[in-house]
Amino acid sequence: MKVRIALAGNPNSGKTTLFNALTGSNQFVGNWPGVTVEKKEGKIKGYTSKGDEAVLVDLPGIYSLSPYTLEEVVSRNFLIGEKPDAIINIIDGTNLERNLYLTTQLTELGIPVIIAVNMMDLVRKNGEELDIERLGKDTGCKVVEISALKGEGIDQLAKRAVAIAKSGKNTYPAHSFEGCVEHAIAHIEEAIYGHVDSSMERWYAVKLFERDEKVQESLKLTKELLDHIEEDIASCEREMDDDAESIITGERYNYIGSIIEDCYKKRVKKQMSVSDKIDRVVTNRFLALPIFAIVMFLVYYVSVTTVGSILTDWTNDTLFGEWIIPGARSALEAIGCAEWLVGLLVDGIISGVGAVLGFVPQMLVLFLFLAFLEGCGYMARIAFIMDRIFRKFGLPGKSFIPMLIGTGCGVPGVMASRTIENDRDRKMTIMTTTFIPCGAKLPIIALIAGALFNGAAWVAPSAYFVGIAAIICSGIILKKTKMFAGDPAPFVMELPAYHLPTVGNVLRSTWERGWSFIKKAGTIILLSTIFVWFAQGFGFEGGHFGMVEDMENSLLAAIGSAIAWIFTPLGWGNWKSAVAAITGLVAKENVVGTFGILYGFGEVAEDGVEIWGALAGAMTQIAAYSFLVFNLLCAPCFAAMGAIKREMNNAKWFWFAIGYQTLLAYVVSLCVYQLGTLLTTGAFGIGTVVAFLLIIGFLYLLFRPYKESQKRNVPKSVSGKVSA
Repeated sequence: MKVRIALAGNPNSGKTTLFNALTGSNQFVGNWPGVTVEKKEGKIKGYTSKGDEAVLVDLPGIYSLSPYTLEEVVSRNFLIGEKPDAIINIIDGTNLERNLYLTTQLTELGIPVIIAVNMMDLVRKNGEELDIERLGKDTGCKVVEISALKGEGIDQLAKRAVAIAKSGKNTYPAHSFEGCVEHAIAHIEEAIYGHVDSSMERWYAVKLFERDEKVQESLKLTKELLDHIEEDIASCEREMDDDAESIITGERYNYIGSIIEDCYKKRVKKQMSVSDKIDRVVTNRFLALPIFAIVMFLVYYVSVTTVGSILTDWTNDTLFGEWIIPGARSALEAIGCAEWLVGLLVDGIISGVGAVLGFVPQMLVLFLFLAFLEGCGYMARIAFIMDRIFRKFGLPGKSFIPMLIGTGCGVPGVMASRTIENDRDRKMTIMTTTFIPCGAKLPIIALIAGALFNGAAWVAPSAYFVGIAAIICSGIILKKTKMFAGDPAPFVMELPAYHLPTVGNVLRSTWERGWSFIKKAGTIILLSTIFVWFAQGFGFEGGHFGMVEDMENSLLAAIGSAIAWIFTPLGWGNWKSAVAAITGLVAKENVVGTFGILYGFGEVAEDGVEIWGALAGAMTQIAAYSFLVFNLLCAPCFAAMGAIKREMNNAKWFWFAIGYQTLLAYVVSLCVYQLGTLLTTGAFGIGTVVAFLLIIGFLYLLFRPYKESQKRNVPKSVSGKVSA
């Protein structure tokens, strides 16, 4: 017999830790169909009879079953559509009021529910007492005490959950609403009889009472029936003097209050916890940002500059540069492989993919630190602190983390966006994160600053200013479009008690993120490197097609010449600059290397010092800065594109993101060159007119009123503090 059990709970309730404890290595990670929300399934072993199978489905962390966020929609659709055999509802024992709100909704679904009260070790440590039997009686569910972090009560929970799933006995809500509310709900249940599963009538009735549009659409009720239901709702609203949704919310919290009063006892006067004492410092309005800057500087210093850099340099220079690539070349030549095949395998596949895989050690160190900071509860504080600032230009506070990480490498920056619950905010963050100059763009900045601006100190800071300005302006403009408009999701952030995460969870999180990049991004990297190798090495020379000695005759040169005219309005309409920009899509470091090859230098330093003179003669200062801006803002390297494709999980959104980044880069670069030329030389032409029109259009998009805000009140940030 196969049973499917859903694991549901609030964010930071210990859900992931419990899922890992129940399933171990028997996990399957993917995405829910059509959305970017991660889907995890795992087999519970050791608690079923021979021939039986219990599959645990980890639902996204949610606060309710109302369709405010994508996570809530995904969870609700699964519970209603798939209807699992049982639900494990994990709740934080130190914050019952917040967590039991979801419980009151789950018990209305007509699915067997077992409650796992987590962090009971902290409850006892605080000198407080929770009566499990009374909690079970008040909620109508089986209740088990656990500590997911310490592994306490896990065996008992698994056995009971599997037994409940096999029994098929539904859970029914033990609570009731105010008289007139119950009267209205009973009428609605009668009205929808036969339209829904009988075991879920109450849940549908409550949702119709709340005027849930998605439920109304799914049931396809007649207008007459909906009007009849509306009369009952309106009558109750008049009697209660409140709107229907607020009535239900208030009734739920009244019920939760009675539960807490009945079963939760405080034995001693509560003292300020260690977490509270730490928060008085790290979330202080004046100290929070400086402390965060120091923490992230240390993380960045270790993972990118020191330990991570040492590992990455060893991987690139020694593992691939001295061992794998020369060894593979020697082995292939020894067995008599054709020259083109040696080039494809060694210069194309191994060198190309190896250049990207060289970043993996650096990424793993960075992911290790992030997993620790997330696991101990610190990242939740930073997201809430930054929300007040970021919300002003349309992004949530959690967007700050991916952008900060993106200064090291765009790939982990993009992947870090998965911590953002709201789908619109996540997509916008993915689209804008790579505007921040990453480590791979530094050689381009150094090249332009050295070759054209005599090493001027303002060039590098201005590059970061351009990236930050692009993020802010994009957030403001995109939030006013239909794709990203709508009711901004309330920022509800649990601040969990500080604790040391388990080594297993930290390592598992680090490996999952790293392997996701290697597996998913690796496919697009492999194909792209093969193409670039082929285009660089083959073409028409001497009247026939084959490997070329002069790159001027290569397919890449032909492609560059064919598209060079596109960049003429930007000031660098020669094929060499166009080709450098194209190869920069593979890896941004390629820009300097490509210029080195095209200008006759086989090997160049990281900042391309050998080609400063040649490049200075080929570009003006304004054109060079335009070239720099374009490469900073346009579509990132193939590795980051692969990460964007992985996180978007939708081809249309992926191409929209790449298209938006490239279009913005083109527009900004055009304006920089045209207006810069006007100011420095006085030249005025069609390009100048176009630049002024683009600026006017940009300012209109930036400052036009946000229509949604005229209709609805935007909810303010709300934080939920876990007592510990």
